[in-house]
Amino acid sequence: MRDFSYRNKWTKLLTPQIVNYLTAIHEYKGRQELIATRHADVLQNLVEIAKIQSTESSNKIEGIYTSDERLKKIVLDKTTPHSRDEYEIAGYRDVLNTIHENYEHIPIKPALLLQLHRDMYKFEETRIGGSWKSSENRIEEVDKDGNRKVRFQPVSAFETPEAMERLCRAYQEILSDAQVDPLLVIPMFILDFLCIHPFLDGNGRMSRLLTLLLLYKNGYYVGRYISIEKLIETTKDGYYDALQASSAEWHEGSNDYMPFVTYMLGVITAAYREFMERTELVEEQKVSKPERIEEMLKKKFGTFTKTEIQKEFPNIGQATIQRTLSKLQKENKIIKIGGGRYTKYRWNWDNEE
Repeated sequence: MRDFSYRNKWTKLLTPQIVNYLTAIHEYKGRQELIATRHADVLQNLVEIAKIQSTESSNKIEGIYTSDERLKKIVLDKTTPHSRDEYEIAGYRDVLNTIHENYEHIPIKPALLLQLHRDMYKFEETRIGGSWKSSENRIEEVDKDGNRKVRFQPVSAFETPEAMERLCRAYQEILSDAQVDPLLVIPMFILDFLCIHPFLDGNGRMSRLLTLLLLYKNGYYVGRYISIEKLIETTKDGYYDALQASSAEWHEGSNDYMPFVTYMLGVITAAYREFMERTELVEEQKVSKPERIEEMLKKKFGTFTKTEIQKEFPNIGQATIQRTLSKLQKENKIIKIGGGRYTKYRWNWDNEE
């Protein structure tokens, strides 16, 4: 059976493009945490929108639909599902809510993945949920003439339980290495999950739920506010191309994770960028200009000038910046160095409690 160890694989992914994605995501992560702490009540509206979009898009990718009105009512739990598609939408909703509320208490173990899959199908009369596949499945594509072609042959039903055990174990082992960035490992894990294809149905939707779960467990909460599933749906051609490229020669253990990792990091970066754009107005309305300047200066190590502040906040006037600097200086929060055109400042860390 294929070796799932990631120990000698992640370093090969550190291309300039991927490193740029990682750097941007880490920077966005810090800014998002600050915004979310300040405006938790205001951002609740984004959470509700993201839940609706995530449930709609992840199911739409698999050809599962209902009307916009019915979808919203189902996600908000204001109606009961009436059809098979709506049963599956309601199941996805419940697992998504479980991840939002209990991600810290969901270990990445086969038994817990089976429970999530069971819950996704809890409204179905068939007993498809909560069990590994009992027969062989394959990933097919249909051309414009209706002809079917096998795109990928997943792991056999017989080998699936052991493959999932090994996959989860490999994930836990690699994350124990402090040098490894979880953002690299998460899409690698998801790619392997999809290549195993452990369930008879629901593998794609489970992979997207697992993506959120793994991001949350590693401190990346952007999917709570911006629908990653919607971003995947709107770029699904790129998603399938990356998946196909990274699954080639997977059974031989010589597949290239880079296309899929690059694609997923691009999606995560786009989600953070969208979050920043949506919350920019909230920040401007809820936090005064002097407070925004002070918050930025707290993060500055070394000296800074008034010109640097003006570049950071082009929409804040020079008079406001000067008043803020004078106020912070009187409060002994910053120290003035030099004078005239050579004036610099630094944050007074000795004044911090």
